[in-house]
Amino acid sequence: MYNSYDRKSFREAHRRALARAGALALAFDQNLVTFGFPFPEDICKPRELAEWVADTTSIGEDGKYLRDLASSGRFQSFPLPGRGLPPQLGELVLTTSSPDPTKRVELESLVGDLALGRGVCLLFGLGPKGVPSSVHRMARKHLEITGSERSLETCTAMGAVSAVIAHLVKRYNDGTQ
Repeated sequence: MYNSYDRKSFREAHRRALARAGALALAFDQNLVTFGFPFPEDICKPRELAEWVADTTSIGEDGKYLRDLASSGRFQSFPLPGRGLPPQLGELVLTTSSPDPTKRVELESLVGDLALGRGVCLLFGLGPKGVPSSVHRMARKHLEITGSERSLETCTAMGAVSAVIAHLVKRYNDGTQ
């Protein structure tokens, strides 16, 4: 999740998005990574960040899902990316309602990569403006989930993408695709 909402103050929108994303990541066996979130400077370990966020939300079983995600090593936080993302996160795929036609990736291709164990980092912009154009250019692949290039609110998009991908990867692995 890329923070393009407020870089100086941690707001309710950050808290709610993290709590919801934590629940989705656990439900669909995915990881959660944040970029550029305005966490307190004295808190930097994922478990501490999860505790700090979870103590003030009723979403996701009062933040339990985010705590569980952090305890299992599946929650990380990074500053805003400069020229690229940490390579251990996998290939950057921007989720967007306005994909570059030359970078557009079909869902089936992405699912095939995931089913074969290739790392993918799906990037969601948190905020009304999405991600800056530099991030659009940085991503080699763009995923548009609706099929009609309709913009979705961040948490709605995270839920739709997470569920569809998890379902299709399961079908792929079960040999029913």
